[in-house]
Amino acid sequence: MNSYQKSEEQAIDPMKFRRALGNFATGVTIITAQNAKGEKVGVTANSFNSVSLDPPLILWSIDKKSTSFEVFKNSSHFAVNILSGSQIEVSNKFAKRNIDKFEGANYRLGVGNAPVLENCSAVFECELFQIVEGGDHWIIIGKVVNFQDEGRSPLVYHQGAYSAVTPHPMLRIKDSNPVQTDDLGQLYQGNLYNNVAYLMSRAFKFYQNDYIPKQLVTGFRTSEARMLLVLGSGASSCKDDLPRDIAMPMREIERAAEILKKDELLVETEEFYQLTDKGKKTAHYLFDIADEHQNEVFAKYSDQEKNTFITILKDIAGIH
Repeated sequence: MNSYQKSEEQAIDPMKFRRALGNFATGVTIITAQNAKGEKVGVTANSFNSVSLDPPLILWSIDKKSTSFEVFKNSSHFAVNILSGSQIEVSNKFAKRNIDKFEGANYRLGVGNAPVLENCSAVFECELFQIVEGGDHWIIIGKVVNFQDEGRSPLVYHQGAYSAVTPHPMLRIKDSNPVQTDDLGQLYQGNLYNNVAYLMSRAFKFYQNDYIPKQLVTGFRTSEARMLLVLGSGASSCKDDLPRDIAMPMREIERAAEILKKDELLVETEEFYQLTDKGKKTAHYLFDIADEHQNEVFAKYSDQEKNTFITILKDIAGIH
């Protein structure tokens, strides 16, 4: 008997097995359903996966001991809510037992009255297609009948802890020398590289290359994050100031405000928006990300050089 055959016969340690499986990073989902009696269920799961494109099939698995299984079994449809980076609290809430998980949750009823959570990274509304026995779990296969792609950075689970998606550093290709010929290089060095508008535009682009991914992993879109930062800093005194300070059209700002209000991060008054306590804590977290990145960028400069640079930028931006 060879060593491979021996290893197959050895008993599998459940804890070590689970820890090894944890090396496979997954997204985090909340699967929801509602039966004909109006009973709603929602469970946090990372067992979601695709099965087929034609027909469009997906699967996930649920523990046979779960009290939610009967509702999923007897519901015509269910929804797979892929959580965004800002929904750790939602994930934790739906992972608990013996509580009303939908109390205070932002959701709407989708196909087959399955609850569809708001502000997710994506949602797949599914018709129950098949249930297959798989050891101590039931494997539930669904046929996708509708889906929404919100494009938010997803929440990730790895080795028993929440994580976030960031671009792999090997993929960050920065074209630091776009010049193709000596003649053009001399022209750019003599003119373009001394042009303030070009330098500011290029500097902003490279600054954002590393900063925006750090911000997006929180699950907030750029418009939402900027709004929280501006309101947290007290830079604007009325709604009319926001397009200038957030650098986005009012329509985008109003969309962002609606999402943040539903998440109880801000409240709207007739004259302005105000952050809630939860919103203030979130803004503080976003400021930490911004400050950390700024400190990384300016690490090689003295405080005097950094302060001079900031003073010049404020003057050019008309901030006094």
